Amino acid sequence: MKRLIGFILFWIGIGMAIMLFLRHGILALAIIICCLVLGYNLFTSC
Repeated sequence: MKRLIGFILFWIGIGMAIMLFLRHGILALAIIICCLVLGYNLFTSC
């Protein structure tokens, strides 16, 4: 469980760092969606 939480927090941090450079746009929205889907899949898998 600690590995899962750590992995999710790592990618949230990566996403926030990327958002500092992107401001607004389609690419920013795509990154947010990818992070949410990845986090959801990791959280719900056994």
